[in-house]
Amino acid sequence: MALVPYEEGAGWGARQLHSPWATFRFARRTLRLRQDWRRLGVAAVVWDAAVVLCAYLEMEGVDLRDRSVIELGAGTGLLGIVATLLGTKEPALLRALHPTCCARVTMTDREAALEFLESNVQANLPSELRPRAVVKELTWGKDLDNFPPGAFDFVLGADIVYLEETFAELLQTLEHLCSEQTVILLACRIRYERDHKFLKMLRDRFSVYEVHYDSSKDVHIYKAQRGTRKDDF
Repeated sequence: MALVPYEEGAGWGARQLHSPWATFRFARRTLRLRQDWRRLGVAAVVWDAAVVLCAYLEMEGVDLRDRSVIELGAGTGLLGIVATLLGTKEPALLRALHPTCCARVTMTDREAALEFLESNVQANLPSELRPRAVVKELTWGKDLDNFPPGAFDFVLGADIVYLEETFAELLQTLEHLCSEQTVILLACRIRYERDHKFLKMLRDRFSVYEVHYDSSKDVHIYKAQRGTRKDDF
């Protein structure tokens, strides 16, 4: 659902967004992500919210080992790639002997973005981890039968709250994917009144807490769970 084209001259033309590559250092690895603004718009560039959520997962030591993780609106795949790496802290030999110690990560987006997403996943994950990271089509509110209800431990999303016409479908998707134990982590900028509207809609269905704010990038991270639980990770 991250696939939304913008006109190049519409105020989004920061130089780094139009670069064909974006490089980051997470989980003791250098990641080099391909970008393609002209072809896929916002789905094919790395946004600050993804970087901030990756840093949060690493710095806070969120334990993703042996957890089922799904990312919504994966775009370039940075967040899902980092989640796969962070969910695999054991040496390569131990991983081979005990593959269930690794996170199981599903990265989703609309069909037109999947080939691009897959190319970044293949280029940035070691071969033994690639089977643990699955790229799959998901249009919010429409492909839910392809995903078992309540089967995920973590639902991740970075800068996916920006089109008001998708809010109802996004909430429907979150409700389908989440059990009582599922942790949702959403990283976003609060740019417009409609963003506050989404948070209110989310709070009508989940318990929502702001767990981090990066003032340098103006990015908030919200944790949401069903019911009134405020569990630690």
